[in-house]
Amino acid sequence: MTADDARTLRTAADRLAELAARTTPGDWRVGGLLASRPEVIAHGADGGTEHVAEARAATAAWITALSPAVAAPLAAWLREAAGSGAPDRSAVALARVLLGRLPGG
Repeated sequence: MTADDARTLRTAADRLAELAARTTPGDWRVGGLLASRPEVIAHGADGGTEHVAEARAATAAWITALSPAVAAPLAAWLREAAGSGAPDRSAVALARVLLGRLPGG
C-alpha cells in the first residue's frame, strides 16, 4: 500500500465518522402503519424515537453518502476479505452488522 492509499483510507474513514456524528443518531429501523409507505424511525439509546424524514437536514447527506453506489465496492472488499485466508477483523465486524440489518436470509 502506498502512502497515498493510506491517506485516502484515513480521509474516507474520518469523513464517514464526522458525517455520522452530524446525522440523526440511533438505530434506524423501518416502521409505520402503512406497508406501502414505511417510515424510517431512529431509536435512541434513551428509548426516544425520531422520524428520520423529519430530520432531513441531518440525514440527507448520510443517505446520499451511503447510496447504492457504495454497495459494489463494499461488497467487493468483503468478498476479498473472505478469500484472504485471514480476514481483516474490521471486515468481519462490518459483515456482522450488515447481516443484522439487511433483509433476506
